[in-house]
Amino acid sequence: MNTMLKIPLLLALMFSPLSQAELVVIAHPSAGVDRLDQGAVKQLFLGKMRKLAGQKVKLLDQVSGSADREQFYTQVTGKSSAQLKSYWSRLIFTGKGKPPEVVGGGAAVKSRVATSAGAVGYVDATQVDDSVKVLFRLP
Repeated sequence: MNTMLKIPLLLALMFSPLSQAELVVIAHPSAGVDRLDQGAVKQLFLGKMRKLAGQKVKLLDQVSGSADREQFYTQVTGKSSAQLKSYWSRLIFTGKGKPPEVVGGGAAVKSRVATSAGAVGYVDATQVDDSVKVLFRLP
């Protein structure tokens, strides 16, 4: 195959939906729920819901600008990074909310969720093991 055909094929694969990570919402194994729907995940990560099964939730986020974070918020909330920043700025200013704690990349989120009761975050599905419980898979 010549180079002229390889470049467009490579670009098509890079920007296809297949190149996106399969993201999952994870919780500490002691979480009182086994599954969440997209509406509940959206409410959690927009600060509209603060408890799961009566237990206070500690939301964990990945660093701003990461591909997983962009994909997660676009798919779950329908908001871009700029819209999300504006949303949280309004809530913080009015004292009505606090954004999820940013802890780093997927490995850091998984580690904190695995060791903190009430913690909920999102990671690439390939990072999941028995130390966390999967509550939701992004479509």
